[in-house]
Amino acid sequence: MSKAFDVAVIGAGAIGSSVAYYNAKKGASVVLIDAGDIAESTSSRSDGNVLVCDKQPGFDALFARESQRMFPELAKELDYDLEWKQKGSLFLTETEEEFEIASQFCEDMKKCGIQMRMMDQKEVQDDEPFLAKDVYGGLETITDGSVYPIGLAYGLALGAEKKGAVLSLHNRVTGIEKDGNAFIIHTEKEDIYAKNIVDACGVWAPVIGKMVGLDIPIQARQGQILVSEQTFQVARRKVHEFGYMLTKFQNGGYKRPVSERVERNGVAFVFEPTASNNFLIGSSRCFAGENVSCEIDVMKALAERAIRFFPVIANIKVIRGYSGLRPYTPDHMPIVSGTPVPGFYIAAGHEGDGIGLSPITGKVMADIIAGDQPFMDLSPLSFERFLEK
Repeated sequence: MSKAFDVAVIGAGAIGSSVAYYNAKKGASVVLIDAGDIAESTSSRSDGNVLVCDKQPGFDALFARESQRMFPELAKELDYDLEWKQKGSLFLTETEEEFEIASQFCEDMKKCGIQMRMMDQKEVQDDEPFLAKDVYGGLETITDGSVYPIGLAYGLALGAEKKGAVLSLHNRVTGIEKDGNAFIIHTEKEDIYAKNIVDACGVWAPVIGKMVGLDIPIQARQGQILVSEQTFQVARRKVHEFGYMLTKFQNGGYKRPVSERVERNGVAFVFEPTASNNFLIGSSRCFAGENVSCEIDVMKALAERAIRFFPVIANIKVIRGYSGLRPYTPDHMPIVSGTPVPGFYIAAGHEGDGIGLSPITGKVMADIIAGDQPFMDLSPLSFERFLEK
């Protein structure tokens, strides 16, 4: 690898693989580097949601919606089954107060062009017959979907390779230095030369950033998920509680009617059916360093919340649990931009949205590096926003 690649992408999860794919698609020479394999870390420990419902009205929602629009074509384009499905999603409101908050949120999102509608108690019961009878109502987002996250990352990485990219896997980066107009990336196997670097290492992005003197404000935020046995269709699509928004953004004065254990572990009910006829139950949020072990107290809280909304789940076995790390930033928005180090870019900090935002992140990063105008003003995602504070 003595030649200088146009772009070196560090991190072969869904984000890094997408950045590699869209840069290769533009004709750039690309190398995709990872200390492990494709999708070995966070992308293999996620639930594959492609959502706009859990975004804030405005830029956040519009950026996510643009990414959603890319999935149908991407599913046809890649030589890998992404298991892309677009059945919409359902937020459940537990109380009249939550219903009112969700109604205002729905109106704000509709003003942004997001397809949402409120559903009363009868409508949500008709939509999901196994739902607890006292659920007050719901909020449907028409365009939401899901994908197989490991398949997505593999499809993008192998798609990039098919377009000429080099995959340098199981090859940890040990240092970076600048050599004129290029970087020398020191790895365990060799030195790799590149004109541009994209740091797409998720929760480990700060480690790579420090190699070029940057302090990247990303922390690991742990989340646990339960996996059921194969069973009947409990719910036909993504279902979660509106309280998920409160645990994600930690704003507003509303307090959910939940147990101390649920509150302590930052648990909000999330249900995701799979193509294998089982389902995933999430989710929790806590700062636990790089710990990915499952805690029994969190698992009990996840089960408790699931049974509250779907009592029938009490009779279904859980076959395993797993934990992953979300790359969290202080304002809950990713960093997708250049940096004060010329030629060094960041595509990280997507928290729980990396799967859903991977296509648009890859595309706009390729545009930025090529000097092309992105489809919208990306200043809310700039690394500079943290330098100004």
